[in-house]
Amino acid sequence: MFGCKGTTWTLLSNLRLPVPVAQLITIDPVLGAKNEVADYMDLEAHATKQGIAVYHARSYSLKDPADLEHIRSLELDIAFVMGWQRLVPAEVLATFRIGAFGMHGSSMDLPLGRGRSPMNWALLEGRQVFFTNLFRYDPGVDSGDVADTMKFEIGPRDTAETMHFKNTMAMKHLVERNIDALLRGDLPLRPQDNSIRPTYYPKRSPDDGLIDLGLDVHALDRFIRAVTKPFSGAFLFHHGRRITIYDAQVFDVNEFGFDDLAPGTVAAMLGEHKFLLKCIGGLLLVNVWEGDLHLEGGMVFGLEGRSVKRFPRNRSGYHDVEME
Repeated sequence: MFGCKGTTWTLLSNLRLPVPVAQLITIDPVLGAKNEVADYMDLEAHATKQGIAVYHARSYSLKDPADLEHIRSLELDIAFVMGWQRLVPAEVLATFRIGAFGMHGSSMDLPLGRGRSPMNWALLEGRQVFFTNLFRYDPGVDSGDVADTMKFEIGPRDTAETMHFKNTMAMKHLVERNIDALLRGDLPLRPQDNSIRPTYYPKRSPDDGLIDLGLDVHALDRFIRAVTKPFSGAFLFHHGRRITIYDAQVFDVNEFGFDDLAPGTVAAMLGEHKFLLKCIGGLLLVNVWEGDLHLEGGMVFGLEGRSVKRFPRNRSGYHDVEME
């Protein structure tokens, strides 16, 4: 197993296989911090308790010669990748007798929606379904042959966290459903449709959590759900102090007399910690937030000179684009 995130441990602790996992290949906390791995988890103690040997890669890209030498020495048949978020080099892939398998999906299914953060983008774009695939890694970007696919719903309360839970449970289900045939070597793999030009989602970074107050209240609800924990959250500023919003919901499209307030204004405090934020097209109820701020009605949040990043869009208005 390759992985270094909470989702890695969720899969390891729930997966039921006919043969034991022999090795966890992960990275230590120093490399996790250096690479800004969202939801990083130090898995050594958990894996050791489960009887799984642990190897800390010297390079997150697995390009250090010592990493290749170690993996080759294991003489493994098959690997699964969950929570790694890096390409696996061809030299490493060649060490596995059967192959290395991971998950990737999108709302349109492969080869559409390859690339980075597809579950986050699905929430941002207001999609309602997600196709996720167990596929065999090749040196390309999410371009390998598909072993099996399942579809799950994106509900109105789903967040980045629940989408990761769903995707991890999908991998558990697909691996367990196909492991016997994979080990026998008689599972037919399906090449991705080469009559369709692949599209790719761009990488998102923590700075991309800056809230665009030009979005309507429904789009802001999706945005906050898309970048909440295990990611760094959506944020705004007030006199140089940052507020990070982790949980919010559309309160109403009726503005309850707050029509004249500018977007980004605290329309009303609801108890000690919750508040209504004036948005274009309605009010947002903010349930969970962090910041060194004393909130009160009338306070106005903004960008304070920062710019919201604009991502390219395709002809349908979505963010998966063809590579030039």
